[in-house]
Parts: sequence; structure tokens; C-alpha cells
Amino acid sequence: MDPMRVAIADDHPLFRSALLQALKQCLPHSQLHENDSLAQLLDCAGQYDDLELVFLDLHMPGSEGFSGLVQLLNSYPDLVVIMVSSEDDPAIMRRALSFGASAFVPKSADVKTMASAIDTVLNGDSWLPEGAAQQGEPDQSDTLASQLARLTPQQLKVLSMIADGQLNKQIAYDLSIQETTVKQHVSAILGKLGVNNRTQAGLLYQQVRQYQSPQPTG
Repeated sequence: MDPMRVAIADDHPLFRSALLQALKQCLPHSQLHENDSLAQLLDCAGQYDDLELVFLDLHMPGSEGFSGLVQLLNSYPDLVVIMVSSEDDPAIMRRALSFGASAFVPKSADVKTMASAIDTVLNGDSWLPEGAAQQGEPDQSDTLASQLARLTPQQLKVLSMIADGQLNKQIAYDLSIQETTVKQHVSAILGKLGVNNRTQAGLLYQQVRQYQSPQPTG
């Protein structure tokens, strides 16, 4: 069997080094790639079509909330992603799984815990720290995640720009495409998300950028 190719994405060199050493113990024959930004990670995923496993820091340059996770899996849906973070809120951990992560591992985890998480996800199951999965109420992230998964990578990029308040003309300029093409993307986005206008679509994507699930109103 060929060595597993694994990517680490974290902007903190000290933690990246610590995770690298832990993975050398858990996956001694793997090929490890370090990345310090979401853009670098996306380049890595595009360069290596045999990349299998990604360790993604929740707080990454170029990513707000779970937008980096959603963008990565939208472009490379076959990747197994383990989120790593100093966050210890079970609701945030469960939300990560809703948006497609296979596991959420606290940065304080020891090598034995890391190995347990890796073994679990490589066997096709999800992993959370003990007790995290049983707490709290489910939110609407599962529904939103399934809707976003229907978007093409370009449509997801357009949706992100809509959420930033950009007009069609601005989006067309930034993406070097025709404004009519942007309008076609927007129409497709609205249909796939089941909303009526750009504002509603933008508000939905803002939920991806939040760590916690939005509180219901009324």
C-alpha cells in the first residue's frame, strides 16, 4: 500500500510542529504537507490528487467560521477532514461535523486521543471527544450543509461574494467573467438554496461564518 498523503493546515508554527510530531507517531509512513493558510491548503489539495486526510485549524487566515471547511469539501468532497482547535464548546464541535468534518480534535489532545480519532475516521465513522455528541440540541446546519454541497465551486465563490455585499458587476470583475454569467450563477444559487433573493442567500452563507448556530428568533 502506498503511503497516505496528509495535509496539516494551521497558521501557528509551534502547533503545526507539535501536530507533525504526533502524526509521525500515529501515521509513521505517511507523507505530510504543512500549510499555513487556507489558500495554501487549497493549492496543496489541487496539486496532489491522492491527498486523503486533512487536519484543518478552525481559526485559519482566509476562513471565517466554517467557511474554509465548506470551501475545501465543496472543491474536494472525497477528503477526510479532521478539525483541530483550542475551542472546547461541544456545540461548535457538533457544528463542524454538520458542515462535513469527520472529527473535531481539541489541540490539547494527547497522541493516544489523536490516534483514536484517526483510526475512527479512516474506518468511515465520525469522532468527537467523549460526551460532546450527547449534549445540546441539533441545529439546522445539516440542512444548510446539504444545500451548499449542491453548489459548484464557482457558485460557492459567488455566494461568498454576495454575502460580502458585492454587486454582480463587482463579482464579474473580480472573477474575470461576464456579468450575464454571474446572473446565471445567482439564479442557480437561489434555486439550490431554496431562497427568493440575494439577501436571503447572503444571510444563509453568513451562518457558515459563525462558530455557533444562530439563535432562533420570535
